[in-house]
Amino acid sequence: MQRRDDFLGHPRGLAFLFSSEMWERFSYYGMRALLVLYMVDYLLTPERMNAALGLEALKRGLETLSGPLAPQPFASQIYGLYTGFVYLTPILGGFVADRAFGRTRMIVIGAALMAVGHFMMAFDRLFLIALFLIALGCGCFKPNISTQVGELYAPEDARRDRAFSIFYVGINIGAFFAPLVCGTIGETIGWHYGFACAGAGMVVGLVTYLIGLPSLPREPPTRLRRAPTAQTRAQFRRSFAALMLLFTPSALFWAAFEQQGNTIALWAAQSADRGVDIFGWRAELPVTWFQAFNPLMIFLFTPPLVSLWSWLARFGREPSTMRKMTLGCLGVAGSYAIMALAAWTNDGGKASWLWLLAYFAVITVSELHFSPIALSLVSHVAPEGSRSALMGVWFTSMFLGNLLAGWFGSLWSSLSSAYFFLLMGALGVVGALLVQVARRPLKNVITSG
Repeated sequence: MQRRDDFLGHPRGLAFLFSSEMWERFSYYGMRALLVLYMVDYLLTPERMNAALGLEALKRGLETLSGPLAPQPFASQIYGLYTGFVYLTPILGGFVADRAFGRTRMIVIGAALMAVGHFMMAFDRLFLIALFLIALGCGCFKPNISTQVGELYAPEDARRDRAFSIFYVGINIGAFFAPLVCGTIGETIGWHYGFACAGAGMVVGLVTYLIGLPSLPREPPTRLRRAPTAQTRAQFRRSFAALMLLFTPSALFWAAFEQQGNTIALWAAQSADRGVDIFGWRAELPVTWFQAFNPLMIFLFTPPLVSLWSWLARFGREPSTMRKMTLGCLGVAGSYAIMALAAWTNDGGKASWLWLLAYFAVITVSELHFSPIALSLVSHVAPEGSRSALMGVWFTSMFLGNLLAGWFGSLWSSLSSAYFFLLMGALGVVGALLVQVARRPLKNVITSG
């Protein structure tokens, strides 16, 4: 019989971490669904851009590197910088948690910073300051809450991988409702109301985490924490070197994947026939609603996929960690092949929104083969005392991927849609090849982690 303190056969603390991360992702994806559209359609007009602190200076700085920037390329570069720094700051958040404040304090600080940042997005003048606070708060929050998931389990507990899959569903429940709620409010009532809604979601996430503290792993006081030993330092170096072999393929994966909130959103707005007939009544899907397709499919596809892997495991046929990540990269290539075909077959006209549905289905399966598997891998190989720091190091591959996503996104206006999508697909193919090259060197580290 399942114990009363269990959650789906897992420790009760997983339910609170699941819920806290769900609300954090609601706030993040709610704001992200609006960000590029808000900039292109509203903020980056001359009169408004001049009112935003530092925005003109940022534009001049970027133009020294890339030449003159029209609103769309400038918006894409800001998007890439912001989403990139969201995944760079976890190095700092993980290191400070391991060496000083502890994971719990850093999660609370991060949640508070993000809530303040989202509310500040309601004021055009504070735009860049708000983005900075959200990115810094995310760096405090993400590596530490992911590490706490792993610490709910003993090293030999086989439930760890399944726990990260459940945790990943929580992430995507929040990401599913975010564009439907924040996006709809932002598009129909006002951008700033949508951003404020994201801030309210982050407050709920913080309160949820505080309520769940008694069910989470207890941390020793700073003075009682064990200093790193020669053995743990050596293990950290081995794990770090191993993860560096996957750094480039991860960056390429995210560079293509993160076009969802950037160029895919623009294509949906400009080139997709978003009309839907419902019993003779025709409605048009809001652009931000397409950002809900991926997270919806995450929690629809995760149970059957995990069941398939469990069934294959009985016959010794479950794909290895590295093979899953290879399939994830190849799936990204397939998803952009679909978009390239949509662009070619509807050149000059509007393409059915069903092309986007197919794209999101394929890229979602790809994500399930890559992202939660990578988190589980990092949790498995990281030595005690450096888990948050190593998780933060891993998130820097997403930092580079998001910077590349912004840079590639700035090419959108100068390439045809079909060629742009083929370029994104090529990133997935190269990523798959690099994962395969890394398989042999990584085998010993994964086995002994």
